[in-house]
Amino acid sequence: MEDVPLKKKFVTIRFYEELNFFLPLSRQKTSFQAELYTGQTVKDLIESLGIPHTEVDLVLVDGRSVDFSYQPSADDNISVYPVFETFDISGLTLLRAEPLRNPAFVLDVHLGTLARYIRLLGFSAVYRRDWGDADLASYAEENKLILLSRDRGLLKRKNVSHGMFIYHTDPREQIKEVCRRLDLYSSIDPFSRCLKCGGKLYTLEYESDDFKEIRDQIPEGVLSWCREYKQCGTCGRIYWEGSHMKVLHGIIESVFEGAS
Repeated sequence: MEDVPLKKKFVTIRFYEELNFFLPLSRQKTSFQAELYTGQTVKDLIESLGIPHTEVDLVLVDGRSVDFSYQPSADDNISVYPVFETFDISGLTLLRAEPLRNPAFVLDVHLGTLARYIRLLGFSAVYRRDWGDADLASYAEENKLILLSRDRGLLKRKNVSHGMFIYHTDPREQIKEVCRRLDLYSSIDPFSRCLKCGGKLYTLEYESDDFKEIRDQIPEGVLSWCREYKQCGTCGRIYWEGSHMKVLHGIIESVFEGAS
């Protein structure tokens, strides 16, 4: 007896805003047919089309919000939206057990400069050059951190719930992108963290006992004019207002220019 081939099933799906970045040009900003396999969840379907689940914050099926475990049916009309940090979607089905808005980060090996810029704005940013994908995913999960990466495969790992794909390659654009997409402007606290390790900075009172202990680490030329210093409580690095501050202030100003 000859086998009868199974009829293929399809859904209609559309991705919105920056999610189109992951799609071929022919599928961007338009609805298209996607093949549906038996037992496939909507999360499986989305990732099969090249989009990490961490980039998605809302899925509507025929206008009804669903979670990632929903199993689509043939002829479903699916709309997929990116992370909405500036809109209230609290009445809709949440795709994560906890919200994304914990502004503390872990970054992959390719984002070292971005890590420094995040710390410059006062946010915690863990960065290790010797960590592989498994280390990053586990650390983000265990510490409830937002994983930043330009690696789609890393963000598709099942244990990564809070993550964000970084679209830009230029660090100055990357930091503006992070602040814009996560709406971090009201939480920015410049020069409150160490750029090297991310530890908290505290003020050293000039000529205090603490200051006298580290005085010999400061160049004599700086001591002759500077009276305001900060020290990292983690690594001990000392900071003062040097010529490099003009560049750092420029970075901070450019971030707020992107707020509009």
